[in-house]
Amino acid sequence: MKICIDCDDAAANLKKVLIDHLKSKGIDITDLNYSSTKEGALYPEIGYNLAKQIQTGKYDRGISICGTGLGMAMIANKVEGVYAGVCHDVFSAERLRKSNDAQVITMGERVIGPELAKTIIDAWLGSEFQGGGSTPKVQQMRDLEKKSFHPEK
Repeated sequence: MKICIDCDDAAANLKKVLIDHLKSKGIDITDLNYSSTKEGALYPEIGYNLAKQIQTGKYDRGISICGTGLGMAMIANKVEGVYAGVCHDVFSAERLRKSNDAQVITMGERVIGPELAKTIIDAWLGSEFQGGGSTPKVQQMRDLEKKSFHPEK
């Protein structure tokens, strides 16, 4: 599994903690470090860049962090075919994958501590889409997304 991570200036500490944590577990993670390529980059650009990397298939999953995780989720969900959600607890992180098949998890450094963040990421990475009763809901989400991105003329 190929994983990427990025953050804005409000979450640099948590990003480093998560990178170190995942590398210590032997997980290949790429820091996109978008802000190093564009001075003054704001979270919408950073989150959008990560979501575009997921959209192209270069990475299977992405971790996007800002102060709250809210803005990063909002911008990621503007990229067609990318599904993101804010998770500040383990149950939500598992459901993000198992029920919603989301490829991007977002979180906020100002909301949770580093130990909880590590536990949440471990749970999310350890979960896969289960299908079942969630399949028609996820399909409907994708169908509605197509109507939004490609409205009938």
